[in-house]
Amino acid sequence: MNILRRIGASPRERGSATGQTCPDIFELSNGDFAVIGTEMTADLTGVLPADAARADYEGIVVISRETLIRAKADIPDA
Repeated sequence: MNILRRIGASPRERGSATGQTCPDIFELSNGDFAVIGTEMTADLTGVLPADAARADYEGIVVISRETLIRAKADIPDA
């Protein structure tokens, strides 16, 4: 599996001073997406809606609203 492309603006384009440590979204060669965000699994697992769950191998990460909004145009419809 490889990273095909960044989805949305780079951290530098979103105002990161170093352009190196910020939330990011990538499209993978298998069609899935990888997200770099703040690890919040312990904080959010207990407040998930009743119809949501995560497996032991899954984690919850948070990305900024700006990161997702700026990625919207690059997310394929299908």
